[in-house]
Amino acid sequence: MFRFGILLPAAALCLISSVCEAQHPNLGRQLTPEEISKLDITVAPDGSGLPAGSGSVSAGAKVYAEKCQSCHGPKGQGGPQDQLTGGVGTMASEKPVKTPVSYWPSATTIFDYVRRAMPLQSPQSLTDDEVYAVTSYILSIDKIVPEDAVLDAKSLPQVKMPNRDGFVRWWPVPKR
Repeated sequence: MFRFGILLPAAALCLISSVCEAQHPNLGRQLTPEEISKLDITVAPDGSGLPAGSGSVSAGAKVYAEKCQSCHGPKGQGGPQDQLTGGVGTMASEKPVKTPVSYWPSATTIFDYVRRAMPLQSPQSLTDDEVYAVTSYILSIDKIVPEDAVLDAKSLPQVKMPNRDGFVRWWPVPKR
């Protein structure tokens, strides 16, 4: 009786799992190429993947005040969310201050992250020009770019970040 009590549920489990495996999971549908292109917004450190557009520091200050300051504080110094600026020159200290400006090795990473994930309450809602502008503004606070800078797909990859040599590249950047 004991063996039958174990064998029957085991046999039922095997039968059910083989039936379930044979069926399609019906978890959605295949994306169209157009839908995939909307999701393929990655920007590489060399600037490949950057969209057309441009943004100035002054335009970025306005966008930042309207859409970023409530979380990141005035001039990116932190608020309810992380600080974005400061910490330049602290990476070799005992207590480095890791901000996007002080830690990230390329300015295109800031653009990519802002474009993909900000503002927190409505990600991917900024236009490409607004993302260029906010990136310009954030970089200007720590004087990485001058206050009259206008960044675009050509100039952004040329920005020299303070920690650009702080990472080891184990593989080449893939070409698109």
